[in-house]
Amino acid sequence: LWPNLLRACRSRGVRTVLVNGRISSRSYPRYRFVRPFFRRVLGDLDLACMQSDESARRLIDVGIDPGKIVMTGSLKFDSLEAPAAGSLRGRQRVLRYFRMREDRPVVIAASTLKGEESAVLTAFRRVKRLRPDALLILAPRKPERFDEVAELVSGEGFSAARRSELPVDAEPRADVVILDTFGELAALFQIATAVFVGGSLVDAGGHNILEPAVFGKAILFGPYMQNFAEIAQTFLDNGAAEQVASEAGLTSALVGLLEDPVRRARLGAAARALVEANRGAKHRTLDAIARVFPYDTRSEAVVRPFRLVH
Repeated sequence: LWPNLLRACRSRGVRTVLVNGRISSRSYPRYRFVRPFFRRVLGDLDLACMQSDESARRLIDVGIDPGKIVMTGSLKFDSLEAPAAGSLRGRQRVLRYFRMREDRPVVIAASTLKGEESAVLTAFRRVKRLRPDALLILAPRKPERFDEVAELVSGEGFSAARRSELPVDAEPRADVVILDTFGELAALFQIATAVFVGGSLVDAGGHNILEPAVFGKAILFGPYMQNFAEIAQTFLDNGAAEQVASEAGLTSALVGLLEDPVRRARLGAAARALVEANRGAKHRTLDAIARVFPYDTRSEAVVRPFRLVH
């Protein structure tokens, strides 16, 4: 929320709409602390399209007129589409590097941060006792850590291969594949047996769980999901993901998922159903935006054209 921008727009007659709005648990106390100031700031908004009831309640508490609130849901649910049959050319190109047997277990640890890879490897060691043929695809969040993570994997006694060095059309022989390329993680969720979403076992706020959910995968994440708190809670409330509290919890949960295909299927089906049930935020948002603009019904043109504000 940029006070000067909103004030300048209001003074020039420019309509403003907050889209995909949320107030995090971390930001909420700060806004409340300066509530008299933000009440004036929010008065300059024409409309606030909010992701959830909780964020709407927080914004009202900070000072917005409840009549300016519209519940649209999260645009993140509309941001990903499950690939349709016949439209997989790009993904097939990626998956050529992962020619898996149908029964080979694949664990994906997505967007991991420093301090999480060791926990994942500890859990995977237990998985290997259960399924010696299991493969771990480890995707560090930060590219500058690829070398560090490769050394860690080797130091833990696992055979490792980098995605960039895999031969085409050959099933990986390594225990662990380090995903050192860009733009391929979403496609690889298709071959996952279970997915751990990183940034959540260390206090970093978590990462997006919708990419594996759209493919109906069993999802695990840690206790730190502040950046996606409402979505994470919705998944937990609907039995569409599992949250672990610690490294030991990750090991137990991951082994449990590998041992129980019914549980995996139930989690994955619930995750996919939840994504589908929450689609539509884009259209609800566009409808809400249209309300703040007057239209000439004869020409369907905007009566007041947009202007650049210098």
